Amino acid sequence: MTPQQTRSDAGLATALRISVSRLARRLRAERYTKGLEPGLSDTQLAALAALERHGQMTPGELADHEKVQPPSMTRVIAVLEERGLVIRAPHATDRRQVVLTVTGSGQAVVQQSRRLREAWLAKRLHELTPEERAILRAAAPILEKLSQS
Repeated sequence: MTPQQTRSDAGLATALRISVSRLARRLRAERYTKGLEPGLSDTQLAALAALERHGQMTPGELADHEKVQPPSMTRVIAVLEERGLVIRAPHATDRRQVVLTVTGSGQAVVQQSRRLREAWLAKRLHELTPEERAILRAAAPILEKLSQS
């Protein structure tokens, strides 16, 4: 898009949507091209990463965190558990609940995925000018704010 087209909020929204989608797709592709945990969906990896980052969670908390319906998260958890990436344990105070914890294998998958994607992105950032990197540095908190709203 030209600078003229991004002057309006609608034009900026279009440009950001396209660029962020392409970047996200390219980052996901890094994981697949390196053969990391084949067959693990983006939703499954996101749930695994949330558990790795936040520690123990109930299935309901994880579904809420990932903005998916509980039945969908139940299927995600089943796959992660089957692969030995998470374990279930009884809840400390509520016998009706379980808590999910990432296993060592699950942590390794998340950390390797992060390393691959961050290495690719760092290489791309190095190709930018210092001024372009400064603009991205300033924009990063704003993009985070948008992603949380």
